[in-house]
Amino acid sequence: MAPATVLVLGATARREHCGPLRVFSQDHSSQDIGAMLKIATYNVNGVNGRLDVLLRWLEEAAPDVACLQELKAPDEKFPAKELERAGYGAVWQGQKSWNGVAILCKDREPLLTRQGLPGGADDKQSRYIEAAISGMVIGCIYAPNGNPAPGPKFDYKLGWLDRFSRYAGELFALDVPVILAGDYNIIPTDLDVYKPERWRDDALFRVEVRQAFHKLGAMGWTDALRHLHPSERIYTFWDYFRNAYGRNAGLRLDHFLISPDVAKRLSAAGIDKHVRGWAHTSDHAPAWIDLEDG
Repeated sequence: MAPATVLVLGATARREHCGPLRVFSQDHSSQDIGAMLKIATYNVNGVNGRLDVLLRWLEEAAPDVACLQELKAPDEKFPAKELERAGYGAVWQGQKSWNGVAILCKDREPLLTRQGLPGGADDKQSRYIEAAISGMVIGCIYAPNGNPAPGPKFDYKLGWLDRFSRYAGELFALDVPVILAGDYNIIPTDLDVYKPERWRDDALFRVEVRQAFHKLGAMGWTDALRHLHPSERIYTFWDYFRNAYGRNAGLRLDHFLISPDVAKRLSAAGIDKHVRGWAHTSDHAPAWIDLEDG
């Protein structure tokens, strides 16, 4: 696989916290992976236990880039060889039993630019990874769930979101194409949940986390799915219990926040809802956006 050609200024791409990002591609011929780019995000809920589902979806959907969350596998157990055979290079940050994030790129290796958010030296949870691909910075997010709320887990979630917001501001100020994709564990509005009244006090929907999400929008980030589907009920998660998928009792937890120059290229966005109906599948469905050639 061909590595992306990327200029790294002021930081070395390595598997550690490497400070504020200073990355932008000088290789605009890297558009050879396709004039139209398809970027996806998928909480796989166990990358090894559901590897057959992941590989089936990759073959069917053929995204150019896929952000994965909830790997539930340490680094050495990540199925890099299987994914390479499927045509994808990868960078990842695993964690035994919990969490874990990865970025896949079709026919090339992503250039790792960051693991973990700034300001979290004592935070050992694998929840953020970032790479430079085809002239863009792509961050993969797995935000904390935060339940039960209130409590220590919810406090950790709010602290994590605050660090994420501050770093998103740094990225936005770089004025380069950025996509922040993943499982935010936030239901932004009433339109994003099947029965809002039942979720008011849940850590996914409490006013504090919705305010954190809307703060990112006020900063200038575009919620890609909602931008193209302003009034449609769109869900990305259905619980395994009480026939939630069959009843379409879902939540929209997985989001793409995109910078202005990426928003100009946004041509389509959607959910591969049918994947949630496959056997032994994740409780999330893949979400995706299409970008026109920039």
